Amino acid sequence: MSALRVTVVMPARNEEASIGRVLGDIPRALVQTIIVVDNGSRDRTAEVARQHGASVVHEPVPGYGGACLAGLARVGAETDVVVILDADYSDHPEDLPALLAPIASGEADFVIGSRVLGGAEPGALPWNQRFGNALACLLMRVLYGVRFTDMGPFRAIRRDALLSLGMRDRTFGWNVEMQARALIAGLRIREVPVRYRRRIGKSKISGTAGGTIRAGTRIIGTIMMYYPAYRRSRRRLAEVDKP
Repeated sequence: MSALRVTVVMPARNEEASIGRVLGDIPRALVQTIIVVDNGSRDRTAEVARQHGASVVHEPVPGYGGACLAGLARVGAETDVVVILDADYSDHPEDLPALLAPIASGEADFVIGSRVLGGAEPGALPWNQRFGNALACLLMRVLYGVRFTDMGPFRAIRRDALLSLGMRDRTFGWNVEMQARALIAGLRIREVPVRYRRRIGKSKISGTAGGTIRAGTRIIGTIMMYYPAYRRSRRRLAEVDKP
């Protein structure tokens, strides 16, 4: 695992209170570069990130996917694996070895940290977030025939595989777009258990009714949008496999 060159991309908006703790808990022996994307913060998020040794990229237009894309654009060609990690201290950065292990062993191209498998502490996942996550996973299972337990944000993927996906979503649909495009591309996907705790501060998505509705609508729409492309990819694969 130590042979992998790992870059962490961390979208952050007004996370001054938490980002230092996240950066402090990242296993630095496994990570070569940390890129924090300041997504239009009005506090000291960028300053605290620099104090903890991270490189800071500014993406002033709010949007989770847009922040991830801005960070990805700064990832060096020497990187083997890109890790996406939130800045609100809800994930446990110490679980990073669990995400990297299937890639290091050659078993997976893309690993998703499952908060459902790992167990979230009480109150960490509010009911609206649990419901939306379960609904998205159910739709993926019914339409794509693949069982996911989570659309969690803590994930690791080979850099070349991520670039090949051609990610575009600039909003809340980034995570599910990655999973749908990875299925279309035939990537080897694994889920591993990760821990999850109450975040520091208020969520921009599940913390408000409007944010929950916008995120849910975008996620479901993204699943439906990529379904025809997935069906076409399965038909092409079936043609190739014919004797």
